[in-house]
Amino acid sequence: MAVERERIRILHDGAPGLNARYVLYWAQMNRRVRFNHALLHAVELANRQDLPLLVYEGLTCTYPGANRRVHSFMLEAVPEFGAEVRRQGAGYFFYLRAHRSDPNDVLYRLAASAHTVVTDDYPVFIAGRNNRSVASHIRLPFIAVDSSCTVPMCVHEKQAWAAYTIRPKIDRELPRFLTLPAPFSLTHKWRDDLLPAGVDALRTEVAANGVAHLVAGCEINQSIAPSTCFRGGAEEAGRRLELFLEGSLRRYAKESNQPSAHATSNLSSYLHFGHISSLEIALAAQSYAERHKLMAGEFLEQIIVRRELAFNFTRFAANPESLDGAPEWAKRTMAKHAADTRTFLYAPEQFERAETHDNLWNAAQKELLLRGVIHGYYRMYWAKKIIEWIPTYEEALRLMIDLHDVYALDGRDPNTYANILWCFGLHDRPWVERPVFGQLRYVSYEGMRRKTDTAAYIREIALLETTGEDPYRL
Repeated sequence: MAVERERIRILHDGAPGLNARYVLYWAQMNRRVRFNHALLHAVELANRQDLPLLVYEGLTCTYPGANRRVHSFMLEAVPEFGAEVRRQGAGYFFYLRAHRSDPNDVLYRLAASAHTVVTDDYPVFIAGRNNRSVASHIRLPFIAVDSSCTVPMCVHEKQAWAAYTIRPKIDRELPRFLTLPAPFSLTHKWRDDLLPAGVDALRTEVAANGVAHLVAGCEINQSIAPSTCFRGGAEEAGRRLELFLEGSLRRYAKESNQPSAHATSNLSSYLHFGHISSLEIALAAQSYAERHKLMAGEFLEQIIVRRELAFNFTRFAANPESLDGAPEWAKRTMAKHAADTRTFLYAPEQFERAETHDNLWNAAQKELLLRGVIHGYYRMYWAKKIIEWIPTYEEALRLMIDLHDVYALDGRDPNTYANILWCFGLHDRPWVERPVFGQLRYVSYEGMRRKTDTAAYIREIALLETTGEDPYRL
């Protein structure tokens, strides 16, 4: 079965490489073998051209916020991904650009011997920028394939107003796409002598050198420690999925908004870095629920509809990191209340260090500092209070994005930008007018206390901070 045409987007319609040695798959965002439509499309093209397949994965020291936490999480997945690619008969080449002075043209060197270049269709951050800039420099066919969404982004012709407007379209299309992808089957096996001359010297072997050693030698921010609980890789993602299905899926609808209940999947970081697919998660949840006579609707709503609403927003937004993405009613109400007096004001450094008067907010920030995530329900509170305690809406937006860029393993993601912009009215509606927020939705400390066990959460984060013992660690 071929990859669905709606997943495939031609970025550059060049002539195939003459005397090509292979088809090249550039794994930017979907760093896995299972449920990877971009990789499968590259397999299809390789078989069609009677060529082997080379998978290229790189990690640079120059991405915004580059640091030890993110580098460690990504490198932990590399040996496993490379071994599985090779086991399937493809070539695998990983390059770590540790210093700004190191070569930055490995993709082009590899493309020089390729028939076609296939990569991941992804709307934001480095992959989104790469796909726009690289196209003009590659004369070959350059193809992006959507393996991030269950229902491909290209199915939607415009930006959706809210979940209720995108849900009917997803529901109609879902039967076509909520299916197992084709098996991985290469006709021609890879040989290392097919690599272009001189490129092999740039190969990085992570397993031989060790993740910590490699990270320590990179020109990045070394002060941000790895997560207290999350380790990268498809195997780790699979274990977390299994634990969620067996221990939390039945509780998800009632307890997912209760952080101390630990009823969520904890897969957001693995989804962001492509160590697991939303399609695999959705199919597994659906199957488990059917076998055990459970209701999985609430979870499927989040992993499909809500997640793909975020991809839809970032696909069509001119700049998902700007308040220009907020709806017109929200822009008007912010303009009206821009000069309102804030009861508390904190500098960005105070927010970063979790030095506010609010113990719940501080706990949420400390979870970000230590784990690299914030539980989604408290992240809403975290973001709303930044709006309330900083001089301008623009400063609030910038701080939220910057803190995610530096500390969050699930940051730099469509969900990051959509969830942050939601705090400024995106995918929401006008509410009762009040100071500072205007008609933006307001979230209170007392509301959090009524709806959740804030005391249990605060105790848990305090214990994590003082002992390093984390119940999320596998």
